[in-house]
Amino acid sequence: MLAVRAARTGGPEVLEVVDLPVPEPGPGQLRIRQHAIGINFIDTYFRSGLYPMRMPAVLGQEGAGVVDAIGEGVAGWATGDRVYAGQAGAYAELTLASAARAIRLPDRISFEVAAAGMLKGMTAEFLLRRCYPLRAGETILIHAAGGGVGSILVQWAKAIGAVVIGTVGSEAKADLVRGYGCDHVILYRDEDVAARVREITDGQGVPVAYDSVGKDTFEGTLASLARRGVFISYGNASGPAPAVEPIRLMRAGSLFFTRPTMADYTATREDLDLSANAFFEVVASGAVRVEIGQTFPLSQARRAQEALESRATIGSTILLPG
Repeated sequence: MLAVRAARTGGPEVLEVVDLPVPEPGPGQLRIRQHAIGINFIDTYFRSGLYPMRMPAVLGQEGAGVVDAIGEGVAGWATGDRVYAGQAGAYAELTLASAARAIRLPDRISFEVAAAGMLKGMTAEFLLRRCYPLRAGETILIHAAGGGVGSILVQWAKAIGAVVIGTVGSEAKADLVRGYGCDHVILYRDEDVAARVREITDGQGVPVAYDSVGKDTFEGTLASLARRGVFISYGNASGPAPAVEPIRLMRAGSLFFTRPTMADYTATREDLDLSANAFFEVVASGAVRVEIGQTFPLSQARRAQEALESRATIGSTILLPG
C-alpha cells in the first residue's frame, strides 16, 4: 500500500512516499480502507520533533473510510461499515485503529467532511463547551479565524450567541471569516491586536481568547484579556508560546492560562461520543459548515504540509488516497 512517512525529524523535505505491506489487524483492531485523510498542524509538530515520536514513522492523526478487516475479539463492527479513526499513522491507503476508539460515521457525514472536520470540530467542541463554557452575549477573541479549527470555532461560537473578534493575515481571509459570521476582523499583520480588542470592548478586554498561533501572538493575546480572563493556548503554528511566570498572570488581572489537549477531553468513551455527536449535530443543523479549502493526492503530502505551514491555506486540507 502507498503511505507517506517521515524518515527523520525535520522540515517537509523529510517526508517520503513509500510502499508498505498491508497491515493485519490484531486483537481489538479494525483495518480501515481510507477514502479521505485529514491534515493538521499536529502532524507538523511530530514531523519537526516538537512532539517526540520514534522515526521513521507514518504521519497523520485522522482518516475516514470503511472497515476492511476485523481483528479478533471485536464486536459490533462489520466489513463495509463507515468509520472515522483519530489515531496515528493516517497517511496511508489502509490503517489500523482500535475498535474501542473508532467512531461510526452517520450517512449524513461524508468521508471528506469527517476527515477534514472531525479532529478540528471535536477540538472546537471542548474549547467552547468544556474548557471554557461559552455563554451567549460574551465577546471572544479567536486567532487564525480563517484556519481549519478557527473557522469552526467562529461558526460554533456564533451559534451559541457570542460576539466574535477574529484575527486573520489577509483581506481575502477577512472576507471569508465575515462570511462565517465573525463580527470584528483584525488584520494581525497591519494592526495592534490588543489595542483593537480594547477598542472593540470599550477598554474591558475579552473574557476568553483562543490562541493556536503560539509565539507570535502570545503577548497580544495576554494584553487582550479582561480581568480574570482565560488564555487558551491550543497550538504552536508560529512556534511554541513562551513560558509564563505566574506573577504575570496576577499583574495582568488575575488571569487563567491553560494548554489543553483533546486527548484529555476525550479520554473516556463517554467523552469521545459526547464530542463526536455534538459535532455531528452542529454540522447536520447547518450551524457549522466544514470548509475544505484544499485537497491533495496522498502522494503529495509534502506539498500539503508546506502549504499549511506557510499559512496560505483556507479552512481545512485533506489528502485523497487514490
